[in-house]
Amino acid sequence: MLYPLSYGGNPQNGAVRAYPTTGRLSLMARVLVADDTSSIRFLIRTNLEIAGFEVDEATDGQNCLDLLHGDAPLPDLLTVDVMMPRRDGLSTVRALRAHPRTKDLPIVMVTTQGQAADVQRGMDAGVNAYITKPFDPDHLVETVRTLIGGRPLG
Repeated sequence: MLYPLSYGGNPQNGAVRAYPTTGRLSLMARVLVADDTSSIRFLIRTNLEIAGFEVDEATDGQNCLDLLHGDAPLPDLLTVDVMMPRRDGLSTVRALRAHPRTKDLPIVMVTTQGQAADVQRGMDAGVNAYITKPFDPDHLVETVRTLIGGRPLG
């Protein structure tokens, strides 16, 4: 398997990147990973990049909102933890759903909070999928692929 070319920095938004698919150039889907634990961000990033996604990172919910409500193009999907400083994942998701620019952004909650009530709170906040840590990397990648689905990339 060849690894995606996203290690070592991000290209200009919308850049065409070559990676093994069907032998043609493809646009890479972009994912924003919001988690306060650097090792978890690294784990999610690595698995998504190996699967061919471009990944950006936010260190907490407030950093995530700052990035998404700026002028930069939106990612194709967001993964977000529940327990984070400054702004937790649930309030981050609610703020994103309330904003016209981000109301339809696919969101996957990736968290240790796995009780039925926790999952229900995530779904009520507006997440599209809920994955508990520790997670199966293949399940994460498949969930991201499914949610991005037919959405235009970039």
